[in-house]
Amino acid sequence: MAELTKEEIQKQEDFEEEIIPHLDAMYNFALRLTSDPSDAEDLVQDTIVKAFRFFSSYEKGTNAKAWLFRILKNSYINNYRKQSKQPNQVDYDEVSEFYETIRADRTDTSDLEDKMFRELVDDDISQALEELPEDFRTVVLLCDVEGFTYEEIANMLDVPIGTIRSRLHRGRNLLKAQLKEYAEKRGYKED
Repeated sequence: MAELTKEEIQKQEDFEEEIIPHLDAMYNFALRLTSDPSDAEDLVQDTIVKAFRFFSSYEKGTNAKAWLFRILKNSYINNYRKQSKQPNQVDYDEVSEFYETIRADRTDTSDLEDKMFRELVDDDISQALEELPEDFRTVVLLCDVEGFTYEEIANMLDVPIGTIRSRLHRGRNLLKAQLKEYAEKRGYKED
């Protein structure tokens, strides 16, 4: 087994210092995009692999989180396009596992991660976010949940800043309309 060079060791150290602190934020964003913990994990793993491969193109000390989110978003889009072109496939193991699950008298889900995510965001709010068209949902999540600036989002999504402002405005309005009934149920009134 070959030993690592000083440059390779330094690359690993720099990568860990700049990139690893953003894993949780990446996972949360991936989970919101995919709505599936397993797919979110795969997306984050794919993003980390690409980030490490192209780490030499990253300028140390710049906004690593924005750089990672751009890679993650592009990977999500590419995977979505690839899957939409493939015919639907059925995995025999999944079907047989599902059959065994529904045959059982009771199923107990103890996935702590799933429970924690559900508790973080109320079902009504999650549903409202998921129902937004993807372009609007992505911008709302990146700005309002992750705290990126308009410029950072424009760079991540590779669209003009005016488009970001427009999508954010429209996305927030769509979300507001969807959540109006939710707010009224909880005693909030429009001024």
